[in-house]
Amino acid sequence: MSLINLTSITKHYEMGSQVVKALDGIDITVNKNDYLAFIGSSGSGKSTMLNILGCLDKPTSGQYHLNGKNVEILDQNELSEIRNLEIGFIFQSFNLLPRANALNNVMQPLIYRSIGFRQRKEMAMDALSRVGLGDRVDHLPNQLSGGQRQRVAIARALVTHPSILLADEPTGNLDSKTTVEIMQLFDELHKEGHTLIVVTHENEIAQHCHRIVEMKDGRIFNDSATEKATLGVAV
Repeated sequence: MSLINLTSITKHYEMGSQVVKALDGIDITVNKNDYLAFIGSSGSGKSTMLNILGCLDKPTSGQYHLNGKNVEILDQNELSEIRNLEIGFIFQSFNLLPRANALNNVMQPLIYRSIGFRQRKEMAMDALSRVGLGDRVDHLPNQLSGGQRQRVAIARALVTHPSILLADEPTGNLDSKTTVEIMQLFDELHKEGHTLIVVTHENEIAQHCHRIVEMKDGRIFNDSATEKATLGVAV
């Protein structure tokens, strides 16, 4: 069942007298429980794709349907609501509140919903336990390792039960051992039925996914299944 449909999506920026075509006619469908990586070098359009998919920016033209909603026609308040309800963000730099402990960081997205404190705390505790941090709920970010901080960020993304998890270079600030651990966690989340989209420039990270979409000059030039998908791993 399709979750995301992009049709003839463009994103153009005016740079003086020039027009930069960051996205130049994107057509793609993402289904529920897809495990997909957008990969490309700097300037390929993958960061702009992230912003469009995450409802952080609007396309210049084309149509974007997310879970049946026509996203590109929404105003800023409606886009904010979509982000809160439908999308769980995982960033390279973690984006945690430095003076809030792990529990409060994970509870933070729930504040914008009509959910009582006790239920917010219970949901956040469950999410932290899911990522293996049930014993770190009172720790501040500077008391956690890089991998633990990314797990807090993943718990924060999971706590709202979003339609899609959108990860932007999620291992960019991690060492190789921790990178393997985080990608194994992503594999587990996919097995549980989550839809994951990873934006990366690293082929090794992309190969963890089941589908790789390669971008160049604002266009998709290859969209193929990985060996994990063809072997039926973690489906």
